[in-house]
Amino acid sequence: MIAVSLTYAGTAGRPIRRTTIVDLLSRRGTNRATGLVIPARLPATMDARIDTSARAWTVVAAAFGAMFTVFGVAYSFGVFFDPMAREFGSGRAAAAAVFALTGFVYFSLGVVSGPVVDRVGPRRVLVVGAIAMSSGLLLTSRVHTLWAGYLTYGIGVGIGVACGHVPMVAVVGDWFERRRTFALGLAVAGIGTGTLVGGPLAGALISRYGWRTTYVIFGVASGILLLACAGAAAKPPVPAGGALRLSQSVRTPQFRTMYLAMVVMGMPLFHVLVFLAPFARSEGIGGGGAGLLIGIVGAASVVGRLGLGAIGGRFGSIRMFKVSFAIMALSYPIWLLGSSYAALVLFAVTMGVRYGGYIALSPAVAAELWGVAGLGGTVGALYTAAAVSALVGPPLVGAVIDASGSSYRGTIFGGFVLAVVAVLLLAPLRRPSTAPTRLP
Repeated sequence: MIAVSLTYAGTAGRPIRRTTIVDLLSRRGTNRATGLVIPARLPATMDARIDTSARAWTVVAAAFGAMFTVFGVAYSFGVFFDPMAREFGSGRAAAAAVFALTGFVYFSLGVVSGPVVDRVGPRRVLVVGAIAMSSGLLLTSRVHTLWAGYLTYGIGVGIGVACGHVPMVAVVGDWFERRRTFALGLAVAGIGTGTLVGGPLAGALISRYGWRTTYVIFGVASGILLLACAGAAAKPPVPAGGALRLSQSVRTPQFRTMYLAMVVMGMPLFHVLVFLAPFARSEGIGGGGAGLLIGIVGAASVVGRLGLGAIGGRFGSIRMFKVSFAIMALSYPIWLLGSSYAALVLFAVTMGVRYGGYIALSPAVAAELWGVAGLGGTVGALYTAAAVSALVGPPLVGAVIDASGSSYRGTIFGGFVLAVVAVLLLAPLRRPSTAPTRLP
């Protein structure tokens, strides 16, 4: 990242102003105000980042594809939930623990895969993810006990998502400067698009072939897609600079505020992703319609990623990040008070917009607060908050539903309360008055 700034006095009594090399690039030649000579052609490494070349947008496409793949698999689990629970004769808490372990693995490993991609680049990381996810799904199709599914699905898919999410978010953030929020919004739109396709596709395949064969199909397809994304991905040509070290970032009040709010908000979020489809089926909605709700969440999240992400670039990522939390709290009463399919669709749309904005804005907020150098490590550390939520939330919700005789209303009300608490916890988040300390 280019951090050069210039301060100069204007003429005719105009006030002193600040500008940057980025501001001057479109005016190459001799700048009259500063006397600075900008060469007709900058070094290739400088142009590659500032001009956001075609290579940079290819990396965005690779990131989109990687997140489409890994989250299309991971967030379709709600569709597999009932058939797996029936075959293994398990309760909701035990079946939900499969997703809980998976979420814990992929969000907690982000703190490892993020720094690794900062050092070695995205290609090797995505290859590891392809092997892990494909192997995990193929092995899951062969398990005959639920505890074996914990290992094959939880570890295999968990590692796959850890390699396809945080590292690619960090790489895109490093490739861009002025259009970072927009580029990140496009990249993480792959999560919503994958959710849109994965849930309904899984439902259709399960209805025709069963859940085991569906996992075989998903395993082969995910491996091929992730390897293709690895071929298109590339490490940023210019090392980013001017940021706090991870050990410094995690000790700031802003990190503690954001982390705690994300832990609390993650619980109602995973509640939706795991239990919305089973709730719909309990209300008499067919498997296809129930699976489509997860797809609607994914489709609406694309709107949230692009819409709230773009607005965040204009009005501030921190402000819009808070708005995304507020939307979550406001959406839960729709689920609490309505059980018709129309009400559930409305809830899924509202939830998806909020979720999309949350995912698009969180790395942009991290870059704004702590800089982009080592962004992979910073985002990975933040996402361990979601690991805690994923590990605790779904099994706890499943246990409460089992204990209450398959009633969902108490857990839905609890999700609403947690969402409100998260909004209040995030409210104090502010950008520090001083810029991030620059490293030597």
